[in-house]
Amino acid sequence: MLARLLRPKHTASAHCDLPCGVYDPAQARIEAESVKAIMEKYAGNEDPVFRSRALTIKEERAELVKHHLWVLWTDYFKPPHLETYPQLHQLFWEATKLAGAAGGKGTVDVAKADELLGKIDDISKIFWETKAA
Repeated sequence: MLARLLRPKHTASAHCDLPCGVYDPAQARIEAESVKAIMEKYAGNEDPVFRSRALTIKEERAELVKHHLWVLWTDYFKPPHLETYPQLHQLFWEATKLAGAAGGKGTVDVAKADELLGKIDDISKIFWETKAA
């Protein structure tokens, strides 16, 4: 009887953990663009103090890219999205690798930053398709 009294009267479900509109891949893109800009500035400056500061800031920005991607992956995208877009898992894995030690955090190669931006564009396209549905 106690279990019946404590059982919720209504069941609610939501697409995301907050009302939609709080998620946006643009946050990851802005940070990834910062990573690329820092790489370019790093390449154009020989001052060791500047370069050291640039690397520190670049790594912080790359960590933020990973954070924003993981928020999208873990909080926004749900199993039905994977059914429609089976490439999502691989896409997020590749993007976070490009933001991490294999890319943004581990290199000053602008081509890696461009690859990362491309993956974020792919994620963004899927994101906006799911928002329109």
